[in-house]
This record gives sequence, structure tokens and C-alpha cells, in this order.
Amino acid sequence: MSTTLHKPAARYRPPAPLGGRGAGPRRSRSSLLALLFLAPALVLLGAFVAWPMLSAFRLSFTDSSGFGRESWVGFENYATVFTDPAVLRALGNTGLYATLFTPTAVIVALALALALNHPRLPLRGAFRTALFLPFVVSLAVAAFAWSYLLDPQIGLLNYWLRGAGLQLGNVLQDPALAMPTVALVAVWKNFGFYMVIFLAGLQEIPASLREAAVVDGANAWQRFVHITLPMLSNTFAFVLIIALIAALQAFDQIYVMTGGGPFGSTQTIVMEIYESGFRELELGFASALSYVLLAITLLLSLVQFVFFGRREQDTQ
Repeated sequence: MSTTLHKPAARYRPPAPLGGRGAGPRRSRSSLLALLFLAPALVLLGAFVAWPMLSAFRLSFTDSSGFGRESWVGFENYATVFTDPAVLRALGNTGLYATLFTPTAVIVALALALALNHPRLPLRGAFRTALFLPFVVSLAVAAFAWSYLLDPQIGLLNYWLRGAGLQLGNVLQDPALAMPTVALVAVWKNFGFYMVIFLAGLQEIPASLREAAVVDGANAWQRFVHITLPMLSNTFAFVLIIALIAALQAFDQIYVMTGGGPFGSTQTIVMEIYESGFRELELGFASALSYVLLAITLLLSLVQFVFFGRREQDTQ
């Protein structure tokens, strides 16, 4: 008589999660290590960015001068921002400066990037370097140099124009020409930076798309409108936003060239913040003005994000 031995059934074991059974502890250790490396940067950001912003927000509801006691004034500083004639004039000047600077800088940078991206252009590297050099120059040095160039007595630009029979005059002391002049100097200083960003975006566009368009008989303008511009929409939006933010924060170049004059025609909102906070010691009012500028910048950036987001969806 033979006996049959039955092997006990194997115990069911659930499948291991992706990454193995030790993935959980390893992930925790990786997160802890990442936080450890990020800690110095987070401490610096908290100490020099987050804390000053929170302190400024609190000061915007007080009449603080930086010395002595301060009183809680609620929204009085914010109400003053929209009723003070000097602040309203500075807001208007900032809007005019942004309107002159932003589209001009972006269009000039895009046009030069398209030209310098052409494969048959000789000495492309030399041209790119030469056009980028103004951005490397210190802003204060560039402002002083242009102030001397535009000087009606000793300026080389006026001297050359007089030789050609033209009279430029003292444009920095003319209330109608001072703001366009400082905006053009800012365009000269910054377009090289935006041009480099556009060049990087252009080189991401597959050459096969342009080649296919050429085979289909599309001319240069049609290739730009239907291929280059849609493929460059994200880069275009990024450049437009950073150019607009730079325009809204304009201060040092204009301060060196005109000091806000003549007759306040170049006084920007950041110059108004500087004078309110550090000359007149109205820290509460200057903080409120800073937060109004922050709100305007966020609002304009959000509008551009929404516009270019919808445009990208339409393109897809």
C-alpha cells in the first residue's frame, strides 16, 4: 500500500511595488537628502526674500518712519496711492516707459535673432557677440556714457549730427523727449539678452518643417507666420513677460540720466518708492506703493499667460 504525500499550497505573496520593496524607505531617504541640500538656499530665501516681504506687507498698514513708534493706519496708505498726484504721475510715466520699451526691445531682438539665425550669414558668432556686448556693460556706466554722448555742449552725438546739418538739442532736458530717449537707451542696453533667448528658441525648431514648407512653395513671410511664430510662442511669451517686468522696475538708468526730471516727466514708480522710503522716511507708504506695483506686475503677467496659453491651444 502506497501513501501519497501532498505538498502544502504555497503562501500567496502580493507583487512587489515598482522599484522593489525597499522603495519606500529609499524614497524617504532621498527626500530627506534633497531637503538637506536645499536647506541653505531655503534659509537664505526665507531670511532675505520671504521675511522682508512679510515685514513690508505689515509696514504698509502703518505710518512707520523707521524710527520711534508706529501706528496702525489700516488701508490709508493704499488709498493715498490712488489719490496722490505725484504717484499718479509716476504710474503714468511707468506705463509710458513700458509701452515704449517693451515692444521695441522685443521686436528688435526678434528681428536680429532671425537675421543671425540664417545659416548663410558669414561671421555669425562675431555679430552675436558684438550685439550682446551692451548687456554686459554696467547699467550705471552705460547711463553715464549716454548722458555724455547726448550732452548738447560736449556730446559726440550732437557733434556728429551738427556736422551733418542736424540739431538734436538737449533731449534729456526736454519734457517731451526725455522719456523716449531713456527708453531707447534701455532698448540698446537690453535687446542683446532677449536676442540670445530668441536664438535658443529658433534653434529648437526642426529644420525639416522649413524645408517642407519650401518644397510646398511657401515664401519667407509665410514660413515666419505659419511655422516660426507658432513654434516660438512660448519663447515669445517668456521674453515679453521679463521685458515688461524689467520696464515696470526701471530705476537706476533713469535715475542716473535724468534724476526723474525734467519737471517729473521721467519719474517712475520705483523712483517714487525710493524717494518716499529713503528720503522722506515714509516707510509705510513706500511699502504700500511696492505692493501696488507687485499687484500690477502679477496682473499683467497673468493676462499674458492666459493670452499665450489660449493661443498655444488654438495652434495645437
